[in-house]
Amino acid sequence: MTRDGRTEGSSPKVVFAFDKFRGTASAAELVAVGAGVADRLGWVSVQLPLADGGEGSLEAVGGANKSTTVTGPAGTPVEAAWRMDGRSAFIEMAAASGLLLAGGAATNDPIAAGTWGTGQLIATAVELGARTVTVFLGGSATTDGGLGALDHLPTTARLKEIDLLIATDVTTTFVDAARVFGPQKGASAAEVELLERRLRRLAQMYAEDYGVDVVGVPGSGAAGGLAGGLLAVGGRIEPGFDVVAEWVGLDGHLEGADLIVTGEGFLDDESFNGKVVGGVHQWADEQDVPVVAIVGDSDEVELPANMELVCLTERFGPARSMAEPMALVAEVVADYLGGDMSPRRHK
Repeated sequence: MTRDGRTEGSSPKVVFAFDKFRGTASAAELVAVGAGVADRLGWVSVQLPLADGGEGSLEAVGGANKSTTVTGPAGTPVEAAWRMDGRSAFIEMAAASGLLLAGGAATNDPIAAGTWGTGQLIATAVELGARTVTVFLGGSATTDGGLGALDHLPTTARLKEIDLLIATDVTTTFVDAARVFGPQKGASAAEVELLERRLRRLAQMYAEDYGVDVVGVPGSGAAGGLAGGLLAVGGRIEPGFDVVAEWVGLDGHLEGADLIVTGEGFLDDESFNGKVVGGVHQWADEQDVPVVAIVGDSDEVELPANMELVCLTERFGPARSMAEPMALVAEVVADYLGGDMSPRRHK
């Protein structure tokens, strides 16, 4: 009898739960290629593209099914895609207030860029009947502390009827957002100081107007302080990975699994601090499911127990790992599921 009660000789089960390889392969592409190999080798496979609250999170929870014209970070109209699933809405703030919409750091105005569009998306979702609104933070052009978004939100009384989730993978606090993220958005040293002062004033305003002290809250600095602004009006900050994992039912899919295969473009110590690889391992370890992580490249890291690592750059070289990530993932999966590395030989 196997670990989940199957009879001996029945097909083993593998869960593919990748994050994206930024710039080379999406999470959906990676889980699909892994599952294709597993199916040919006689495994039962599950495909779960995942994300940590940043880019790719909307796709992980099902992808966009709505689009709304809102005010972009530079004050011009943009078409922002988002998702409504029953009474649950999912918004990627980058779709309305992202750095790419401003043309990148070189053309972004880090002082003037605002989160108006994100607030407009939240308001639209509430008007359409959403009872839970999840805002994925990441890729922001802004450091406005969420003030632009708050200008477009429903009334505080209406927001009290809504479960507003602020999903992020960072722990940066509110005022520190200027120093940590400002330079990535094109801010000079002098502009970072200006942004810090502005965030301090906003924190005081939020404390006075809403009775919420956002200054020391971990994660309140996400998306240039948007997390803190939404926190002030009743939102709650949650680890982005957990939000996605719970929505797609990762825990249930792990039941009876013999193996979970995860991965991301680059593995470092931060991968075990709110990112997909670390989150997958934590959830899998609770059910004693072994994990293999396939990554594009990797720092020297101390791996947790019950995890094996395959680094494509180390095995195949940097050129091939960048040019052929999906083919190489397929090759590794085939070796792992069909060869001597099979976890069934470890148990």
